[in-house]
Amino acid sequence: MSKTMKQWQIAMPGRTNLKLVETAAREPRRGEILIKVAAVSLNYRDGLLIDTGFGMPENMGEPLVPASDLAGTVVATGEDVSRFAAGDRVISTFIPDWIEGAGPGTARTPNGRTLGGPLQGVLAEYVTMSEDWATHAPAKLNQVEASTLPCAGLTAWTALVERGNIKAGDRVVVLGTGGVSLFGAQIALMHGAEVIVVSGDDAKLHRVQQLGVHHTINRKKEDWVETLYQITNDHGADHILETVGGPHLDKSLRATAVTGRISMIGILDGLEVSGGFVPLAVKRVVLEGIQVGHRKGLEDLVRAFDRTEIKPIIDAVYSFNELNDALDHLKRGAFGKIVVELN
Repeated sequence: MSKTMKQWQIAMPGRTNLKLVETAAREPRRGEILIKVAAVSLNYRDGLLIDTGFGMPENMGEPLVPASDLAGTVVATGEDVSRFAAGDRVISTFIPDWIEGAGPGTARTPNGRTLGGPLQGVLAEYVTMSEDWATHAPAKLNQVEASTLPCAGLTAWTALVERGNIKAGDRVVVLGTGGVSLFGAQIALMHGAEVIVVSGDDAKLHRVQQLGVHHTINRKKEDWVETLYQITNDHGADHILETVGGPHLDKSLRATAVTGRISMIGILDGLEVSGGFVPLAVKRVVLEGIQVGHRKGLEDLVRAFDRTEIKPIIDAVYSFNELNDALDHLKRGAFGKIVVELN
């Protein structure tokens, strides 16, 4: 039985080109599931794609549905589907071809197949996708909360747990109070780490203290690297979630402990990063780019949330028709995540 639905589409960069259209939901083929979408969380890259075209395919044959992170319920399955049944609550994976391990791609053509650009995204009432592109949602989280895990939650988990092997007592520096940053703080606390949050907003620093972080630093009022030295008795940071990028990397290199790790995540200060070679070499810093993570990592993250009482931090929830308001909020900066909820 065919279903009509509404979905957001964009044919070329620019907010004025973002349209809410009515179309038909595609019935699932062999190995596919049809999901009734309940919530879609927004990421910084979604705003970049819509406003500037960042992440759009070069030769678009059809309008693109933005966004990558959904939570919903399976309403139909195609032949040979074995991982899900109708009625299952699911969340999407950001990089659908990456199940575990090193993943696809080569030095010449690294994997760039991600939902919401260049692949079709999830800002729609129904989404049809391969069963391999989804995981079961956490039982302890509602749909709005669950939608925040596929990109922001998994990025922080990959940096600290999957790649960082975080342990109790590690000093973890989190830059900012956006989605990845607050997930990083929560995951670090989950593992018994000492958490330091750096931000330029006193009000947000006050709010983040309620999460139980150990220290906060206002980067606009003091040299956050020097303050970090004082807090840690010159040890520095064992892990830094570098969400700023650009030349800010130099500060993170100075702040990192001997043999510490910097996870490159954000591009707020541009796509070209720079920093001093001496601290990188003398402190033997591990500098690693993080491309969200694989499906197995997302499944591990789901289990972690189901075994704790931690809830993702949601700054605001908008209706499906209020997408432009949600994007405006995203551009202003959020404390945690912004979610679009569907009826």
